[in-house]
Amino acid sequence: MQASLAPKLSSRFKLAGTAAAVVLAGAAMTSTANAQERVRWQVPIAFPSHLVGLSTPVVHLSETLEAISGGNINLRYYEPGELIPPFEILDAVSENRYPAGFTWIGYDQGSIPVLPLLSGPPFGMEPPAFMAWHYFGDGDELLQEVYEPYGVKALLCGVIGPEAAGWFADPLESLDQIDGLRIRFAGIGGRVMEELGASVTMLPGGELYQAMERGTIDALEFSAPAVDRILGMQEIVQNYIMPGWHQTYTTSHLLVNQETWDDLSDLSRAQIETGCRSATLFGFSESEWENPQALAGFEAEGVNAQTLSPEILEELEEVTMRVLDEMASEDDLFARVLESQRDWMQVHGNWHSKGYLPRSYYAPNSN
Repeated sequence: MQASLAPKLSSRFKLAGTAAAVVLAGAAMTSTANAQERVRWQVPIAFPSHLVGLSTPVVHLSETLEAISGGNINLRYYEPGELIPPFEILDAVSENRYPAGFTWIGYDQGSIPVLPLLSGPPFGMEPPAFMAWHYFGDGDELLQEVYEPYGVKALLCGVIGPEAAGWFADPLESLDQIDGLRIRFAGIGGRVMEELGASVTMLPGGELYQAMERGTIDALEFSAPAVDRILGMQEIVQNYIMPGWHQTYTTSHLLVNQETWDDLSDLSRAQIETGCRSATLFGFSESEWENPQALAGFEAEGVNAQTLSPEILEELEEVTMRVLDEMASEDDLFARVLESQRDWMQVHGNWHSKGYLPRSYYAPNSN
């Protein structure tokens, strides 16, 4: 009995010491906060702030920074179009019209081809592997190299899991059905769709419902079930195609003007970086909670949540690898990022396939 009490007493004393340290740290933070610089940023965002995992992290970030800075850092976000259109965020931050912006960086792939690899590529890593590569591998260093010519500091500030492969008028039984479709598709997956004969357009999320309802487009992909449910796509389309081969993870980033970032104190920079890491965990956890429930809601309402056949996925992978290799041959930075990601996928994939139970164990009754 006496021996078993020792660890408990030791833990109790440790707990008391920890509590005292917290009190002292809190007092120090209050003192530091009183002396800290005041940061007031207007931040345009690319998605409406209520979209699960895509933009809710910026809400979390704003609230977190307000709390941990003692009110000294105020990040005021503005809904899409309130300050500038969603697709202009990079230019606005680079030109210092706004100190920062919150966006899906893949929107700028027309001027920076490598960005979809850093924001959500086809047949890429799953989120845990991506976060490991970003924080401990080459990811963050390569990200900063991409944005250095634009005078921008990029902070990972959100990650969610795979998107759905899209909403289609009919079940997708053959890739021949892609030929001739007018389809909204983002990232490198859009280029794959073009290889398959589709006419690809890029529209922001706020325009998708009307475009599909009016027949301006025949099919679309946008995000994961929780976000697609908010957009109401199930009201006009009944075939929901999965899995999200074209975007195995989706990131959100806080882009900060580099001069603005450099002018901040070490404390403010550390708080913003900490806030973004917290927002990344928040967005991933929230989306993993909401997406399964949204998918169950779709299926209960009669939506056909179709899983693509292994044969179709193999064809898509073949086309995708060809497109990726072509893009790598056209851009050295793209090639280096792709090589780094592929190398890590080999190492991580060995661990994942041997260390984790097979998916059939996780959901034995799923189709």
